[in-house]
Amino acid sequence: MSVPAPTRSLRHWLARLGQSGRLSVTRPGIGLRHEAAAVANRLDGRSATLFPRPDGQDGTIVSGLVSSRAWMAEALGTTEDRLVAHVQQACAAPLPWRERETGPAQSIVHRTDIDLLRLLPVPTLNEHDGGPYISAGLMISRDPETGAQNVAILRCQINGPDRIGVLVLPRHTDHFYRRAEAAGRGLEVALVVGVDPACLLASQAIVPLGQDELEIAGALTGVPLDVVKCLTNDVRVPAEAEIVIEGRILPELREPEGPFGEFPQYYGERAERHVMQVDAVTHREQPLFHMIVGGGLEHLLLGAIPREATILATLKRSFPGVEDVHLSLGGVGRYHLYVKLRKTQEGEAKNVLLGAFAAHYDIKHAVVVDMDVDIHDPKEVEWAVATRFQADRDLVVVAHSQGSKLDPSAREGVGAKMGLDATAPLDAPPMKFTRICVPGQAEIDLAAVVVPDADWRAVLGG
Repeated sequence: MSVPAPTRSLRHWLARLGQSGRLSVTRPGIGLRHEAAAVANRLDGRSATLFPRPDGQDGTIVSGLVSSRAWMAEALGTTEDRLVAHVQQACAAPLPWRERETGPAQSIVHRTDIDLLRLLPVPTLNEHDGGPYISAGLMISRDPETGAQNVAILRCQINGPDRIGVLVLPRHTDHFYRRAEAAGRGLEVALVVGVDPACLLASQAIVPLGQDELEIAGALTGVPLDVVKCLTNDVRVPAEAEIVIEGRILPELREPEGPFGEFPQYYGERAERHVMQVDAVTHREQPLFHMIVGGGLEHLLLGAIPREATILATLKRSFPGVEDVHLSLGGVGRYHLYVKLRKTQEGEAKNVLLGAFAAHYDIKHAVVVDMDVDIHDPKEVEWAVATRFQADRDLVVVAHSQGSKLDPSAREGVGAKMGLDATAPLDAPPMKFTRICVPGQAEIDLAAVVVPDADWRAVLGG
């Protein structure tokens, strides 16, 4: 089966979804407060959704763009079984972007009298969210000392006509911000809404400080990403983007932001957060506003797939027998890790568990299984635990360790980690852990042996 070419713009990907029956269009006027999110959730994983003129406002919302692993693989021009390796390769060999003088993202420019809720159809998503949120925007920041860029998806609440409350976690954006703040100035940023799947996925890559994720986006599609310089600062943004909000994260200022429905499907609390002052808004003709509903499949998968790539690379450096990893959706794409291991020594699986916990602090529960277990099928993993794991022998617990601050069961991000060695002993008798199998089962052509619409009574002669 041939693999389609990668898509390099949001509109190109929408066209493919539409041509293949994976794009739903609602009636005009769907409500911005909860209703659009409700419709998107009902179609989550089955169809992307286009919302024309929500609440009668100019503009169009789109959601559910990459709500399955197969869709993401297709958008990147690869196969689902090669997706994690494809992301690994792109992170290891990024392609420098290509700067253009201008692009569709700057077709229309707003510099004065900016009112974000008048210009853009910004929805309110979950029930207790603190207000309208830009939930799928790439926050692109620039190191004030080196000029290196960072790309992340940060939650952004509209707090005023030209002010945005931003949750900045202690990662790369925060590192750049602290440098700018120490110099007494704001951090130059651009909030980019409406990009192709490669840019979305690249934004979540776990890479060293100073590596521009836009270069990973180019490597994911095999062609350098076209970028343009912002009009009011030096940040470079995707030239094919739908909407660009230019501005600065202000120094020495915090304002209330939240609550917001997060990926664990609980609310991130309201607190004093960073503030972005908007200096300009640019966009395409008839721009598309991408909405990610907190806790939905799109939210979970965008976080899970790049983490899998990084965790797999980290584990394989120390444990060559690790063949694959999977962050399950039941573990919100962050907390539950399944590892497939070609075990050669007893005790190896326990070391792999410890390596997994060190690979990313979000991992809370990990299970190591043998090569005959499909780690993408939760029932298979549960079967391995049920038949190959004994708690007094195969359990690893690490108390008082760093985890996710969004895990409501943790205390300020500190909690326990649990690892399960669900591999079979190497010295087990040959038949003890051999799985049952009916020869030829997978090869049978059911269409050739099952009679469609047959009357069972006729078989019995009645």
